[in-house]
Amino acid sequence: MNRPDAGPGTVHVVGAGPGAADLLTVRAVRLIERADVVVYAGTYLDDATLATARDDAELVDSQHLDLDEITEVLATAARAGREVVRLCSGDPSVYSAMAEQTARLDAAGVAWDVCPGVPAYSAAAAILGAELTVPEVAQTVVLTRAQARSTAMPPGETLAAYAATGATLVLHLAITRTRAIADELAAFYGSDCPVAVVFRASQAEELVLRGTLGSIADAVESAALRQAAVILVGPALGVAGSGPLVCESHLYDPARQR
Repeated sequence: MNRPDAGPGTVHVVGAGPGAADLLTVRAVRLIERADVVVYAGTYLDDATLATARDDAELVDSQHLDLDEITEVLATAARAGREVVRLCSGDPSVYSAMAEQTARLDAAGVAWDVCPGVPAYSAAAAILGAELTVPEVAQTVVLTRAQARSTAMPPGETLAAYAATGATLVLHLAITRTRAIADELAAFYGSDCPVAVVFRASQAEELVLRGTLGSIADAVESAALRQAAVILVGPALGVAGSGPLVCESHLYDPARQR
């Protein structure tokens, strides 16, 4: 039951952004400030993100709870008339398990709403100073992941299918398979295609690795990255700071402005 801007007795699913406390939205901060209970993803979020919570607020780290246990905490608090925040990293619309959690809340008869957050890929692009949609280079961004031990990819959703379009690829939950991914994508983009890996974007531990499809796996393995990183692939990543663009957007063409 999605009830936008509802009050006590509602679970607010809040995107905490990539990690930096000052990248929380104003709405997110206000929800955290007035929450009685905050259930947060401790794997990705630190104390600074929770700093605006009330001293008497109940803080629950969900990293060791399964979805049913998380739902029980949320539903119990909401039924008691408490204001509840379910804080997830990035934006709830991407790889947050929001669909599973809200389905459980619906089954439990608990109202919920959603507050968006800055997604990890957006923070990574900002750190790189990169536009992911450069005119006549790439006009499409694909957010996807790699198949590993997690949920199977739907039929037809393959890296090869996306790579064949030449779009800018952003891969989540894929850092442990960097070498296999780079080898697969090199057949489409070329081994010299620019790649960037951003670990814990906007957080104190932030690390940026730049390279090509031919070199990035060595860099990732040397840094021993295992989680909390996004991989960005595509020729658009090679444009920033490289000089005048071959083609500029027609939207701002002087002839169009007259």
